[in-house]
Amino acid sequence: MATVEWRVRGDEFASCNCSYGCPCQFNALPTHRFCEGFFCYKIFEGHFGDVRLDGLTAALVAHCPGALHEGNCTMQLIIDERADPRQREALVKIMSGEDTEEMATIWWVLAAMSPNKVDPVFAPIDFEVDVEARRARLKIPGLLEATGEPIRNPVTGAEHRARIDLPEGFEYRVAEIGSGTTNATGAIKFDLTDTYGQFAHIHLSNTGVVE
Repeated sequence: MATVEWRVRGDEFASCNCSYGCPCQFNALPTHRFCEGFFCYKIFEGHFGDVRLDGLTAALVAHCPGALHEGNCTMQLIIDERADPRQREALVKIMSGEDTEEMATIWWVLAAMSPNKVDPVFAPIDFEVDVEARRARLKIPGLLEATGEPIRNPVTGAEHRARIDLPEGFEYRVAEIGSGTTNATGAIKFDLTDTYGQFAHIHLSNTGVVE
């Protein structure tokens, strides 16, 4: 049970090695039977107890040898270098699943399935995301670079729009789906081109998704 009340509202861009749609979103096994990818968040407003988190950015990079629910994953947090010591501690706790009700957030689930946790990194994060346009750009020097864009019709080249609606999800309620290209060069390495991309408005708390 949570001991500190917290809440975070912002925008997310995430991408993994699965095909468009990501079977994990439908309780199916990953496209390639293993999972690797990242999540990045631009926080518009948030707090952890009396610690304000407005305007900060954070990312999470992970690799799982099988499906996420099979565990033995490795994860690393990358926290905005602009965060002061209390903000850094707060974001690490939130994104490590601490002070959160069991199974309430994607962060709790990822942390529970990741016995291998690489020490957090505090770095400059250059991140832009437009959820409705399905576009994003992320650069964390020496660690991670990624872009997101709409899926294209293979015949006409027109932008294709698709969404995933999870009324009981622990990350978002609705996500716009697009294409992601990622080069991760930190402790967790992978190189992905035109794979699953996810864009969502998030509003999470220590008890789960805020309606």
